[in-house]
Amino acid sequence: MHRRPGMLVSLVLGFLSVLTIAKKDKPSVESTTFKSIPAVLTYFDDTDIILVVDTHDKTTYRSDDAGIKWAPLSGVAKGETLELLKNQNDPHVAVVIGTDKTHWITKDQGKSWDEFETEFSATMRRPAIAFHASDPDRMLFEAAECTGLICHEKHYYTTDGFKTKPKPLRDDAMSCMWAKSDPLFTSGDKKIDSDRVLCNVAGKYAAWEVNTRLLISDDFFKDDEFEPAMEKGRPVPGVVNIAPVKSYLVAAAKSEGSRELAMYVSDDSKTWHPAEFGTEHKLEQDAYTLLESTNYSMQVDVMTTSNFMPPMGVLYTSNSNGTFFTKNIEHTNRNKRGFVDFEKISNIQGIVMVNTVKNWESVELNPLATKELITQISFDDGRTWQPMQSDGKDLHLHSVTNQRNIGRVYSSPAPGIVMGVGNTGKSLKPREECDTWVSDDAGIIWTRALRGPHLYEFGDQGALLVAIEDGEAEVISWSLDHGKKWQEMKLPDKVRPISLTTTPDSTSLKFILTADKGKGAKTEHQLLAFDFADLHERKCEKKDFEDWYARVDEKGEPTCIMGHTQMYRRRKADAECFVDKEFEDPEPLAEDCKCTDDDYECDYNFVKSGRYKCEPSGPLKAPEGVCKDSDDTFEGSSGFRLIPGNTCSKRGGLTKDEPVKRKCGETKAPPASGKIGTEISTFKGDRFIEYYYLERCASCKGEDETVIMRTDRREVFLTRDHGKTWAPILKDEEIVAIYPHMYSNDRVYMITPKKKVFYSEDRGKTIGHFDTPEAPNQDHLQILSFHPKADNEDWLIWTGGEDCGHFGADCKTISHVTTRNGLDWKPLLEGVRKCQFVWREDRPDSDKLVYCEQYDHKDPEQPLNLLSSSDWFETNKKLKRDVISFATMAEYIVVAVRDEDKKSLKVDTSIDGIEFADAQFPSNFKVPHQQAYTVLDSSTHAVFLHVTVNNKDGSEYGSIIKSNSNGTSYVLSIGQVNRNGAGYVDFEKMQGLEGVAVVNVVANAKEADGGSAKKLKTMITHNDGAEWAYIRRPKDPKGTKVDWCKGDSDKCSLHIHGYTERDDPRDTFSSPSAVGLMLGIGNVGEFLGYKKDADTFITRDGGINWNMVNTGTWMWEYGDQGSIIVIVKKGEPVKEVQYTLDEGITWIPFQFSKDPMVVDDISTVPSDTSRNFLLWGKVKGDLTTINLDFSGLEERSKQCVLSEQDPEADDYYLWMPSHPLSEDNCLFGHVAQYHRKLADHNCYNGRSIEHLHTIGQNCTCSRQDFECDYNFERQPDNTCRLVEGLSPPDPQAMCAKDKSIVEYYDTTGYRRIPLTTCAGGRDLEFTSRTRPCPGKEEEFNSRHGISAAGLFFAITIPIALASAAGYWVWRNWDGKFGRIQLGDGSAGSGSGAFDRDAPWIKFPVLAISAIVAVLAALPMVAGSLYRTVATRFGRGGGGRYGPLERPYTSRGSFARGRGGYSVVDEEDEDFLGGEEDEA
Repeated sequence: MHRRPGMLVSLVLGFLSVLTIAKKDKPSVESTTFKSIPAVLTYFDDTDIILVVDTHDKTTYRSDDAGIKWAPLSGVAKGETLELLKNQNDPHVAVVIGTDKTHWITKDQGKSWDEFETEFSATMRRPAIAFHASDPDRMLFEAAECTGLICHEKHYYTTDGFKTKPKPLRDDAMSCMWAKSDPLFTSGDKKIDSDRVLCNVAGKYAAWEVNTRLLISDDFFKDDEFEPAMEKGRPVPGVVNIAPVKSYLVAAAKSEGSRELAMYVSDDSKTWHPAEFGTEHKLEQDAYTLLESTNYSMQVDVMTTSNFMPPMGVLYTSNSNGTFFTKNIEHTNRNKRGFVDFEKISNIQGIVMVNTVKNWESVELNPLATKELITQISFDDGRTWQPMQSDGKDLHLHSVTNQRNIGRVYSSPAPGIVMGVGNTGKSLKPREECDTWVSDDAGIIWTRALRGPHLYEFGDQGALLVAIEDGEAEVISWSLDHGKKWQEMKLPDKVRPISLTTTPDSTSLKFILTADKGKGAKTEHQLLAFDFADLHERKCEKKDFEDWYARVDEKGEPTCIMGHTQMYRRRKADAECFVDKEFEDPEPLAEDCKCTDDDYECDYNFVKSGRYKCEPSGPLKAPEGVCKDSDDTFEGSSGFRLIPGNTCSKRGGLTKDEPVKRKCGETKAPPASGKIGTEISTFKGDRFIEYYYLERCASCKGEDETVIMRTDRREVFLTRDHGKTWAPILKDEEIVAIYPHMYSNDRVYMITPKKKVFYSEDRGKTIGHFDTPEAPNQDHLQILSFHPKADNEDWLIWTGGEDCGHFGADCKTISHVTTRNGLDWKPLLEGVRKCQFVWREDRPDSDKLVYCEQYDHKDPEQPLNLLSSSDWFETNKKLKRDVISFATMAEYIVVAVRDEDKKSLKVDTSIDGIEFADAQFPSNFKVPHQQAYTVLDSSTHAVFLHVTVNNKDGSEYGSIIKSNSNGTSYVLSIGQVNRNGAGYVDFEKMQGLEGVAVVNVVANAKEADGGSAKKLKTMITHNDGAEWAYIRRPKDPKGTKVDWCKGDSDKCSLHIHGYTERDDPRDTFSSPSAVGLMLGIGNVGEFLGYKKDADTFITRDGGINWNMVNTGTWMWEYGDQGSIIVIVKKGEPVKEVQYTLDEGITWIPFQFSKDPMVVDDISTVPSDTSRNFLLWGKVKGDLTTINLDFSGLEERSKQCVLSEQDPEADDYYLWMPSHPLSEDNCLFGHVAQYHRKLADHNCYNGRSIEHLHTIGQNCTCSRQDFECDYNFERQPDNTCRLVEGLSPPDPQAMCAKDKSIVEYYDTTGYRRIPLTTCAGGRDLEFTSRTRPCPGKEEEFNSRHGISAAGLFFAITIPIALASAAGYWVWRNWDGKFGRIQLGDGSAGSGSGAFDRDAPWIKFPVLAISAIVAVLAALPMVAGSLYRTVATRFGRGGGGRYGPLERPYTSRGSFARGRGGYSVVDEEDEDFLGGEEDEA
């Protein structure tokens, strides 16, 4: 760095004895050269002290004379600056963040610096320091603990300005902030303002975004923390961001299945309210911007276009507490980074400038259209807008999205002086074609200041304007009369300006220009300091000032904002003087106005209705003891209140906030009808082909419960009120398939037989369309595949058919990809069976990772290869040859391939999507020719695999083996488990509860091998398959005579009809939202009887104890998270259902129709949170749906109260599931506590509850926390013994697998269950003896051992958050699943939609054999409340345009086990027959 004198020109007139220095005609200038472009130029307020960072040598410099001289900081190491952060609330404090763990702080504007150390280096994700608004010694520090490329945030705090070592906050915090981050904010309590910290933390038992929480603490999370109630008295999960906005705190929450966000606002950090934006537009992640706001309102711009469209938005302004937003102006201009062309004129209330898109209709229709921008200005806080004028022509200015200078675009604290770069005409031109404009009346009248675009800055409270040409510049220009006349000075050298700035308050006469000089290797980076102080010889006097009103109407009269006018004493434009009040901000003078409608807003518990009307948002609250009768009256709110901070005078003005008399009847909610509502709808046709719930996510606004349905006439209907009213859509179109988006609840696609595809992005409100490269394939393959990442919801894979004439004989399948929702397509591969995205959050750089199954030589008669690519197959990698199929399940990718001899199969597993490992089956398991295995589940960090032992028709059964955590080594869980010819297995996990599963075993396996009929018995596990037992015999039901057996459980137990016998494989035992509840049909006896003779049973304690519900077989559905259960007879004419409000203790009949209905199915929303149900079937031969609405019941008309801080105080209790063999309620090494509604409390659950309250305690390890290791099997005495003739696994093999391992343990025959969190107690997995790995003897001898637990985690893939994986699974790993049949019927080359890592299909069943290739998915625990992509009960139409089993049936079916399968309907199998005949 070096300095060089600039041009100092003076005119000296003198006499012999006296010299008088006159004013100069040019400013002085000094330049300083740096090695790189000087960055982070930072002024200390009200001083000439500046800091700047040379990013090349990572050194911070300081100047105390407005940039004339610079020197490296004294006390700060050179070459160590990572970041420079100034405390915006204190003019003395700044922090230099070092590149490692050493940092520096100044409290005297950079004169001296104190060094401090942190445990880890600073984060790179955001500014490392969060400053407290009122106490400069209070700071939060965000660090990053990194291992390789993986970093985890760590948060610390200091209350003494880092004099002592910073102390840690919560370890799982992802971001933290002070409640008092802005000087305007206050909680009303000084202690709270001083100490309160808000942190966005990981979910209790899951780290995904949708589980994150907002926690608040007043003691830095030592002993005190709480999760604030944000929605109807309850906390909200999925809080992904928190931010201070003036006097407000804002939190944004998201739910799975949608990019839509819910915004919550607090003005005291205690009480939070959801922000209401109306129903027209929605907030989406990365699609809204919190703009510069006022002291009395917030401004938010919400993007209204899709991700791939040119961005546009709509501007909203809030009321004073930030909860109700009103639309100001539409079609605002945005860019992809979220910047919005919006600026408030500095220091003047009510004046706002925006750029809007004039040709918005064209832009919405054509994403390639160029936006035509126009500039508009408002003088009344955005209520009305008008164009800006210059000589009668509209003026348009470039704004934030094309900003060239630092700081504000148009204005500064200089009163009323505004500048911009733009042009007059119809719309804004490119910047290089524009001129520079100025206004000295805050934007009312504009004049051209300079030809061409310039960088500009304001000084001396607007008395001095400085500008330099934007491009190659040789002169600097300035004006002393508000931009009317300009002078210029030639610079020492030609430069390319980067920024022009001055002190933040614009009171100085000194300016800093950052610029480049020269080109190429000779480029120099300079800071030029200009001083205009000597251009006038005198300081302004009183006569040089005028009264200037900030806002005036057309007549020039002052207008009012917030109850007052605003006037400044401002230097006259033609006064030849300088204000010269450096660092004194101009202060406005206010005069109160009479109150008008605009000075009032809606009071609490009232909402806006029309421009000046407010109505109650619900029942009003009367003073205690006043209301004894509905006709009594009380003094209540008028519905209005004066906007806080408004200074208007009520004398002679409008008074709208005086209390009014209200009737006590207004304090009560309308009484419940006491009745169950019914609505009957009929349709033409013979059957419902498919129907899907497009469920509104928890963070999404609205009240709709949307269902889309297709009949066999290929007609599509939509209801937004859960079937009370239906409307046909796409009347003139033939729809052959409906595809709900697997990962976005709001999106649905409707396929035609041609290239046209219709879609909706808002649950059917609006419908668009696009064209595809080919028509749909006719090979029963999945047509559309979706990207799992929320940000990539526009990414689709289309598998179409080419040359598909002649009944598809010459048809070839081709896959294409789009990243813009069908706007354009890029080819992937030809001759494919399926292609799918395999992105996962924990697979780095996997956004574009795609797997495809492609036939050799693109010939369907040839073997399949599995290929992968990360560049849309411009290049690819052949992963496996001769593939049967692949499936993605949770973290696993499982591929089935033929061995080289073509006589047997093997399974390979990958977690990262790149490397595959061979699965090691127990040595006594072989998979001979035409045998099969079925992947059942991977929801608990272990794959359950069913290995077929007997594949004879009618005698099928096999063994279930369970993998280790990386899916490669298997041990026997249970043998002789029943399956059917299609590959389905009688195995089902209980949803919402960890480790509980039910199977049916073949009790007479040897006889079945000889052709005898199978005799089935039901068994249950409560520890993830480590131990199995028969289900206890239920107690004899009261009032019903039964002839049940008695005796030991091996001769007398409850048996349940399983998956293989279901008419609809989506009907599961349990619901993830009804924790502990399970329904089934079966019998009590030694064996499972015939289904027609079965009765219906329920358990309320996770499967330990069961009770009979009713005689006969019934269908069921859970509503309101289990507080309502409805059952109905299937397949026979009925007029009534039965329901229970107390978890099945009592049942109440309800007649829903005068005419009997043959019910095929009963459904509700996927999350089971609704109080509405739908019956599907026929009445008098007509296709019929009947809505049952239980919200009118008095018992379900009041919201239940739940407090996380006192969970058993109101309508809930904490339920602890237990293991039947455990005396201390320990399951998987811990005691879990779940929220459950008290069955006898008359209220409804409403919004989905986070059922898992806490892990009460970790238990000591016992036998139940271990399972038998590879080649070991459980004995009758519960020990594990090596299978005779087999060898134990080689423990030394792990040394070769992981070169970092130093030692290993001998094999014990036991291994720890992946789910368990136990500590201490019995440690059956490790011996006390360790051995050195080969070549590591010296290191082994030098160390003193490592704990068993430490070695365990060193040699296995870490199991994230295993402490509640069962719950975590259904909330985060989406227990949705699907069935895919490869080929025509049970053989061939078909494929489908369910074997994806989808939110609703993470655990498909992989049933595979060398000849018979079937993919099937089984239900399991992991269904998530929200995310069920196949919307619950779509029946599967198929035909040529999709898998014979529907590509995915229902978003909700999968969450509850309803969604993985589709029913193959022979009548709808062919495009030219069946339904075609009726069309």
